[in-house]
Amino acid sequence: MIRFDVLSIFPEMLQSPLEFSLLKKARDKGLVEVGLHNIRDWAEDKHRMTDDAPYGGGCGMVMKVEPVARALAAVKRPVGPSLTVLMTPQGEIFQQKIAAELASQEQIILICGRYEGFDERIREHLADREISLGDYILTGGELSALVVIDAVSRLIPGVLGNEDSASRESFSQGLLEYPQYTRPASFSGWSVPEVLVSGNHAQIERWQRIEALRRTWQRRPELLEKAGLGGEDEELLEKIKLGRI
Repeated sequence: MIRFDVLSIFPEMLQSPLEFSLLKKARDKGLVEVGLHNIRDWAEDKHRMTDDAPYGGGCGMVMKVEPVARALAAVKRPVGPSLTVLMTPQGEIFQQKIAAELASQEQIILICGRYEGFDERIREHLADREISLGDYILTGGELSALVVIDAVSRLIPGVLGNEDSASRESFSQGLLEYPQYTRPASFSGWSVPEVLVSGNHAQIERWQRIEALRRTWQRRPELLEKAGLGGEDEELLEKIKLGRI
């Protein structure tokens, strides 16, 4: 079981997505817990301020360190593995391997920023890790936090109906996933590859591997450099590049 605690000034943004599909089922089974916390609850002034103007001037407002520190101290478990993650465009790009690393934690605290950014002391002294979804800017960290929760939850044993599903999806083995088909076998003259309806499992697995290599080479060739391909895969890839298969 894993617990996520989200610190945000708009925790309501996360409520609805958590009530549907896989995340709801995982929570109902007790495999995943999610706590949503309003950082304003730890602001001590009468206006419950969580931001202020930056020292040295500049546009926008900056998230204050005091309420974030108090909120973190209140929700962090005193024992057991716990990781505090700052959702920020300056963080490392979120990938499947990072989701797998996070899945080993018992508690993940996700701090969602707003406005112009965080007081640097939050980054330096309170966060263990910084994560970004990509090279673009969102209004706040709430949507990013939802993505992390979803991606990590899928890797918790028992969350997916088929335990092999996560290991066969795109990026799980360093490659994009092979093409998928379902009934009918023919539609508007578009037919499913014959090998998939042949019943020959060895040939099907070989076809799936070839198509995963082909799709990765065509769409995300940079992934191949990190995939750690073996000799057989290298041979298949060379034939794909030469148009022999």
